[in-house]
Order: sequence, then C-alpha cells, then structure tokens
Amino acid sequence: QVQLVESGGGLVQAGGSLRLSCAASGSILSINTLAWFHQAPGKQRELVARITSGGSTFYADSVKGRFTISRDRNTVHLQMNSLKAEDTGVYYCNLRQAAGREYWGQGIQVTVSS
Repeated sequence: QVQLVESGGGLVQAGGSLRLSCAASGSILSINTLAWFHQAPGKQRELVARITSGGSTFYADSVKGRFTISRDRNTVHLQMNSLKAEDTGVYYCNLRQAAGREYWGQGIQVTVSS
C-alpha cells in the first residue's frame, strides 16, 4: 500500500508564494512519476506539474514560469510563486507507477485572495 501526505497549503495574497510538499511512503517502485493536480471550485481536476523518478518535468501552460516542481526521492515539492486568484482550489498529490498503479493524497487547500 502507498500513502501520500500533503502539507504546506493555506491562505496567501495574490502575488505571494506557497510551497506544497507531499511525502510518499509504502510500496513505492524505483520508477515512478509524482505529480500535483489542481481542482478549482466547480471544475475538474487538472494536472499542474509532474516529475519522473529520472527528473524529467512537465508543467501546465498556466503555471509555466511561476511554479517549480522538485523531488527528493519520494517527497515532491511544488514551489508556487506569483500566485493568482485562479490558483485557488484543492491541490492533490499523485503517484503513478508500473502496472497502472495510481495513488492520490487527501488534498490540501490553497486560497489566494485578490
């Protein structure tokens, strides 16, 4: 079994910064991808950024230049700068590994006040 525990959310003013972290534990394979998804109120969950175990990264266009994803083994971080009101929502940590196994964290609230 795999557990994902997120931390670092909260309330911030527009233009400010937050750093999210997610610690993965349990049956984690050496080859995997860790990612952050964002779900705004009333909208579908969308990919924000992902990073492979080899260090390759991908960012959604909406966060390029503002967010940075990084990892330290099985802990993934999302540094969010220049936050906007539309970044408000619940952020979910995601782990994907071989055989289509996928796991989700419980989600953490980020609120950006304008």
